[in-house]
Amino acid sequence: MWLFRKKTTLEASRYFHDFVDWHNHILPGVDDGVQTIDEALQILAEYERLRIKEVWLTPHIMEDIPNTTKHLQERFDELQSAYSGNMTLHLASENMLDKLFEERLEQNDMLPLGENGKLLLVETSYFSPPIGLQNILLRIKTKGYHPVLAHPERYLYMDVEYYDQLKSMGVKFQLNLFSVYGLYGKEVQKNAFKLQKAGMYEYSGTDLHGLETLKAMLQRKIPHCNNRTLPISD
Repeated sequence: MWLFRKKTTLEASRYFHDFVDWHNHILPGVDDGVQTIDEALQILAEYERLRIKEVWLTPHIMEDIPNTTKHLQERFDELQSAYSGNMTLHLASENMLDKLFEERLEQNDMLPLGENGKLLLVETSYFSPPIGLQNILLRIKTKGYHPVLAHPERYLYMDVEYYDQLKSMGVKFQLNLFSVYGLYGKEVQKNAFKLQKAGMYEYSGTDLHGLETLKAMLQRKIPHCNNRTLPISD
C-alpha cells in the first residue's frame, strides 16, 4: 500500500526514476509521432533528467503506415548516432492486428519487445476487434511470441469479461501511463483504474507522440506517494 501526502506534480513524484518506457512514438519521421531528430533528442534529454533508465521505441506498423523493418532500423541507427546520453535505447514496434501484420508474422518479419525477443506489442481499432482476434492471438503464440496488448483501457468494445478472456489466453497488458491522468478522457481513465486495481497490467509506457504532451503531463498534480507504486490522480 502507499500513503497519501500533499499534492505534487508527476515530474516531482520521482515515479520515473529507473522507469522503463515500453511504448512510445519517439523514433522520428516514421509515423504520427515525433517528426524530427531534434525533437526526439529533446525528449530523450527530458527522459535523462527524469532518470528514466530504458526506452523501447515502438513506431506504428499497419496498413496505413507500412513501415519496413529495414527503414525503421535505419532511422533507429540515425537516432542512436545522434544520441549521446546514458539511457539504453531499443527498437521494437507497435503492430496493428491487420492483414499486413498477418503477412509479416507468417514471414517472421517482426520487431519484438524484451531482451529475449519474445514479446510482440499489438493493438486493434479502438472501436471494434479484428475478425478472428482470438485466432490471431493464438497464431502469435504458435510463432513463439507472447502478445502484449497496448493500452487495453482505450478499447471501447472491451469489458471486464473480454479482459478476463484475453488474460486467460496469456495476453499481457501494457498501460498507457497518461491514461491514468486523464489524457484520453474520463472513460479511459476509469478503465485504467479498474485494470490497475485488478492487477492486470504487466508493462507501462508513455505512448508519447510529442514533446509538448510530455511537458504538459509532467505538470499534472497528483497525490504524493512513498514508493514506486503508480501514483493515481483524483
